[in-house]
Amino acid sequence: MRTGYRTSAGGFDLLGLRKRQGAVEIVYDDGVMHRKVLRVSGFRTEAQLDEALAHAAREVRVLPALYAELRKRAITIEAVSG
Repeated sequence: MRTGYRTSAGGFDLLGLRKRQGAVEIVYDDGVMHRKVLRVSGFRTEAQLDEALAHAAREVRVLPALYAELRKRAITIEAVSG
């Protein structure tokens, strides 16, 4: 599993994956003032999650793209912070 994705659209956005206390979390940081941590559930494979993050990182509007990619794959998230 890849742990970090930088946007290719020229922004400072970063998407990262981490495991905390057995839970998988997505960390989004726009490099300026927004940071979100989302707890992930409902994914079947790590490859499925990697693919969703990679697709979102290639978009100009990373966060809306991330939500769309997760919804498309029926991956549920819960906001932890942000």
